[in-house]
Amino acid sequence: MADLETKNNVVDAAEKAKEKIEKGAVDAYKAVEEGVVDTYKKIENAVVDSYKKIEDDFVDKFLREDDETVEETKDRINDKLNKKDK
Repeated sequence: MADLETKNNVVDAAEKAKEKIEKGAVDAYKAVEEGVVDTYKKIENAVVDSYKKIEDDFVDKFLREDDETVEETKDRINDKLNKKDK
């Protein structure tokens, strides 16, 4: 009887250890995943912001008319392109 009780205790302890290991692995995976996603988002935002700055500088220097803002110039060009596509 004592051997059966000891075996049950060992099995219970092993199951609890397995659950802790699994939880630890999942938590570690989630932490790595969040770190990777956050880093990707930061890189993506930096690239998009840099592209927008380059685009705005180009529009300002080469396409903008005297009384226009950069956004007005973009709108004017998009309107012309949209009319062309129709």
